[in-house]
Order: sequence, then structure tokens, then C-alpha cells
Amino acid sequence: MTNRRQLLKTAIAAGAGASLLRPEILFARELQTQASETIYVHPANGRDSNAGTKAAPLKSLPEVARRVNASTGTSAFTAFLAEGIYSVDETVLLSPKNRKFTKENRLTIRAEVLPDDPEWNVGRMPTLIHTMPLGSTWNGRPDPLGGVADGILIETSHVTIRGLRVLGIPVVESPKPGQIRRLYAISRLRRDLEDLEVAQCLLVGDELIAPNHVSIIAHGNGVNVHHCIFRGQKISVVYWTPGSTGHAMHHCVLHDLYGSAVWTAAIANDFEYRNNVVSDSNYVWTAQGGASASADAAGRGGQQAAPATAQAKEAVHYKVIDSYLAHNRRLAGSGTGARLEYKDIDAGFLEMIGTKTTEQSITFERDQSRRNYLHPVAGSEAAKIGAGLFLKPGV
Repeated sequence: MTNRRQLLKTAIAAGAGASLLRPEILFARELQTQASETIYVHPANGRDSNAGTKAAPLKSLPEVARRVNASTGTSAFTAFLAEGIYSVDETVLLSPKNRKFTKENRLTIRAEVLPDDPEWNVGRMPTLIHTMPLGSTWNGRPDPLGGVADGILIETSHVTIRGLRVLGIPVVESPKPGQIRRLYAISRLRRDLEDLEVAQCLLVGDELIAPNHVSIIAHGNGVNVHHCIFRGQKISVVYWTPGSTGHAMHHCVLHDLYGSAVWTAAIANDFEYRNNVVSDSNYVWTAQGGASASADAAGRGGQQAAPATAQAKEAVHYKVIDSYLAHNRRLAGSGTGARLEYKDIDAGFLEMIGTKTTEQSITFERDQSRRNYLHPVAGSEAAKIGAGLFLKPGV
């Protein structure tokens, strides 16, 4: 009510017309203005009926998605998340129908305080814990494996997710033979989309307590994952459309991935993979063939699989640049589907450039009060790669 009265006073002072003095109209216009530019979210002090201002924040990510989806225009939209715990109890579906984003005017969901800010510590990262029920369908088809959940489901181009701590879902992943109950924390399941950036995020799972089947799975072009830490999950990122271009993974730390530290489904050879630290993982890299990937990822709603492009039919060849691979069980494998039916393959499709492979383990910083918590310890050979949450050198 205080906000409405202030808006009323402002309109009177500005000499607004009689119709603009109606509080419900002023309040609605304030909501529209906020939705077109900036919105704030606070899990403890917010309410989803609020305007979304700094003084009157929203409470939940699903409500952010509803505001995005109802908005119009072409300007950027940024949601600032305060520190705290966010229970994601339904899929955060980002699917605006009347709003178009561009590379410059993006949809951004980010932490209020980012790792390079002087006042940041890991405890200030907004923490997403997934608590939604598992659904019986996935990617438009019935799921035969026991249930699946999408955390953030993206159905628009030009999206950035930055500075969040993303946890798994507290289920038993395989309670009986043949069952695999799965979380896909960040999903983009349409091939016609492009330009997804995930940066400075800490994506964590635990096989026993809160499994995270895949942190990021994305169709389309331009999936750029950088300055992230992945720990304890099955797979970090699935780059899923055969022949798709413009992808990158750089300056990431990937530790204890019990499936694969990255999965590429015959994406184009321009994949930028550099300055990554991979340690204690089952496979450093899983490569899926183009025909297999097209069949496995058949379009939503029962559509037939798209034919492999000319690029997807080429022999894949990727450069692993200035990275550090330590104490991993295997270098390369192939596989398909959620069952992860891997087999070892020749790693000749990976060209090592300035990259070190060692059987020695990496020591990580375990003091939670230090800014480099969960990074390779300062001064170590692995730390010199520059992987981790910080964009600025030496932070």
C-alpha cells in the first residue's frame, strides 16, 4: 500500500491525467516497467505478489519466469537474486511469447553479488535446491526410466545464468534395476535456439544425497559455459545437437564426475575447449556419434529425428588447449542415453595443445572461509591454469 500511495503522489505532482491517478492502474504500470528491465528476488523477505523492486522483491524463481513470460518488448531483462536458499519446487519455464531478446539485450538471471566483487564469499551465492516431484515425461515423450525433473527450462535465445550455486535433487537415483531418476538442472531442448551463457556458477551434486544427473543439457547453437565449478555430479554439460556451432567450455573446474566431465554429440569442430581442470572423473570426454545423437534426441512432441547435417557427418576433431587432466580413470568414451552405456574409445579425436595429463591427484582448497574454496590450492600447477569462478586474474 505504501508503494501505491507513493506512486499516486508522484503522478499528482507530475500533473497526470485523471485516469492515471487510479492506484490500480499506477500499480500495474509499475509492474510492467519493472518486468521490462530489472526485477529483484529474495527468498526470505520476498513475496511473489510484490512488484519485484529492490524494496519489494519477489520470492521465487518460478514467479520470475511468469513475469518474463508475460512481458513484452525488446529490452534486456535482468533478475537479481539475493543470497539465500531457493527451493525450486516446479520447473522454471522461461518461454516468453511476446518478448524478443538479442545478444546485447539479454535475459539474465544472476546473483546480486558476483565472485569478483570485493564483498563476495561463497556463502553469498544464491543456492538452488530442487524439491519438485519427478515427472513422467521428458523432452515431449514418456519417460520409461522412473521419472525426470527439469530445473530451469529455457525456450528463448540469448540467455545468461550467472553466479548461482546449483544443487541436485534429494532422491535415490537408481532404487531398482533399470530405474534412473534424473535431474537436468539447466535445460534447453529446442534446436532452433542459440546463445546460452552459464558463467561463474558452482554446480554440485552428490550421488548418495542429492544426485545431479546433468547440470546443463542444451540443443541449438552457441552454448558457452565458462568460469564454473562442477563437482560430484554425473555429467557437467551435454552439447546435444549434431553439427551445431559456436560452443565453448573454458576456465572450468570439473572434479569427481562419476559419468563424464563433458559430453559432445557430434557438435562442430569449432568447439572452444581450453583452460579447464579435470580431475578424478570417470571419463574426461564422452563423444556420441551424429546419427545416434539425432535418434536419441528426437524432437519434442514425437517429431522425427532431424537428419544429421554435413558437419555432423564429418569426423569430429577437438582441440584441448592449455588444460590440466589429473587422476582421471579414462580419457575418452562413447555412449548414449540416460543409462550411460559407455565403452572406451580411441582418444585420437582430441588434440592436446599445451595440456598436461597426469596420474597425480589435485589438492583443492577446503577452507570455506577462503575466496578460492573448492579451487586448486593457490600456487599449485593446476591453479596456474586459471580455472574457477573468478574472471579477474589473481582474485
